[in-house]
Amino acid sequence: MSSDNDIVLSVNNVSKCFEMYEKPVHRLYQTLCAGKKKFYKEFWALKDVSFDVSRGECIGIIGRNGAGKSTLLQIITGTLAPTSGTVSVKGRVAALLELGSGFNPEFTGRENVYMNAAILGLTREEIDERYDDILAFADIGEFINQPVKTYSSGMMVRLAFAVQVMVDPDILIVDEALAVGDAFFQQKCMRYLKKFCKNHTVLFVSHDTGAVTALCDRAILLAKGSVELEGSPTDVSRRYLLDFYRDVQNTDGVRNSGIDGAAAAEDYVDMRQKLFNQSALRTDIELFKFDVDASSFGDGGASLSRVRMLDSDGKPLAWAVGGEIVVLEIAFRVNRDVTSPIVGFTIKNRYGQNVVVDNTYITYRCSPLALSANSTVVAEFEFVMPIIAAGEYSISPAIADGTQENHVQLCWVNDAMIFNVHSTSCMGMMGFPMKRIEMKVV
Repeated sequence: MSSDNDIVLSVNNVSKCFEMYEKPVHRLYQTLCAGKKKFYKEFWALKDVSFDVSRGECIGIIGRNGAGKSTLLQIITGTLAPTSGTVSVKGRVAALLELGSGFNPEFTGRENVYMNAAILGLTREEIDERYDDILAFADIGEFINQPVKTYSSGMMVRLAFAVQVMVDPDILIVDEALAVGDAFFQQKCMRYLKKFCKNHTVLFVSHDTGAVTALCDRAILLAKGSVELEGSPTDVSRRYLLDFYRDVQNTDGVRNSGIDGAAAAEDYVDMRQKLFNQSALRTDIELFKFDVDASSFGDGGASLSRVRMLDSDGKPLAWAVGGEIVVLEIAFRVNRDVTSPIVGFTIKNRYGQNVVVDNTYITYRCSPLALSANSTVVAEFEFVMPIIAAGEYSISPAIADGTQENHVQLCWVNDAMIFNVHSTSCMGMMGFPMKRIEMKVV
């Protein structure tokens, strides 16, 4: 447990109330009546929020739009005063909120670097020492000497991010800042944050539960201005998804190709498969039994009966080998009539990132398979077991009623089946089966 000396951020019973006026003239009435009568409605954006953050921790803050995340961050950074409660901060704070909003468009990039770094508390000498690092990270070349008003939005974001992180803050606040910029910039920022988290404190606000579980040590779920749950990133992410599907039943994260038909792909195996299987590079996958007590959510219209992996002959597997054909069998018992069932699954790695997501929607879109109450539906997904990185993975099956865009979640089971990948030839998150590898001397 962290001592008081390790705590760099302490939020104690913070609440924030905004006055909502129906007409502008009501603000004048409120001033004239000196508080004897209220001409506004109270909106409590935050209600008694409390938590501590220790040095070296990365804390994720999750919540739907309107949960109070932005208000909380503005209070922590000092740009907004709380109605009640206190915030105690030790050290320098840098916030990646609206990147570039503090730049003067008439100043050059260099002038804005020195101005913003000075606002963050650096001396001229400290800025001179870090200027080359800022320029290298931003990677905008000779544009650094041009007025910021000539920058593209991507250049503006890169320079603003570089300034904020290179001032070496004690606490770094990131609010959806990684949702902007191109893919190369986002990857560069994630690599920096992972390195930064080892010795500094980070508040990471995002709707991306995969990024939160991969980056954070602990997470907080805000709902309607209050802390609904504080715990591990995995548990908080699950609760966030549960609340989301409880309130909004019209979308999900499963991909929709939008393709009515496509030519069947030619079957082939990786040309190196025999070499892999005869060496220490073989991908051995240890399969565990279906967990009947796994946590779940949904409207109760169905319940999971079984999940198992079969070989091509239909026999249950306890071990599998990457590159071989397997069948994932998922069975649900429906508790009411279901007109358009969709059975799907998500495979996640130990960081909570989606590795594989698929379902039956595309296959049965034109001819839905109606189900009667108390019947059982069994979905089989036959595929080549992928070559994936060593580690622990989980399979989360689900069943819904409707279409890809508009459906009701009947039952979603978290981590219903676990499997461990042992020795593997995969050097990334997933390996592609190679039909042909050849080198030529030209």
